Amino acid sequence: MSRFAVSVLAFASFAAFPATAHHSDAMFDSGKELTLNGTVKEFQYTNPHSWIQLMVPAAAGAPVEWSIETGAPIVLLRAGIRPTSLQPGDKISLRFHPLKSGGPGGSLIEIKKDDGTTLSLRGPKAY
Repeated sequence: MSRFAVSVLAFASFAAFPATAHHSDAMFDSGKELTLNGTVKEFQYTNPHSWIQLMVPAAAGAPVEWSIETGAPIVLLRAGIRPTSLQPGDKISLRFHPLKSGGPGGSLIEIKKDDGTTLSLRGPKAY
């Protein structure tokens, strides 16, 4: 292999490191699973990660808006989750890994809709 080819391969492999660092999930506590019950405010089916904005009733006062990160649209589509799967006003229960900071956010594990439908990044489930 020529020096030029080796140089190009070395550059390409080093250039990929920032891309892998971008997709870190270090902010989430993967050792904990919590459940929220609330109303979908918005489902943002966008790259590089989709988001669910969920309004959750608070013990005292106004509801709290939670931001739950999900996969990229292609990951959601492969799991059977479409842009129309969640609509504003839908009542859902979702399991997620919370933020380590304790803030109102996390990483999606699974959603259960009021009609009994379960949405998961692992694909549809029958209960």
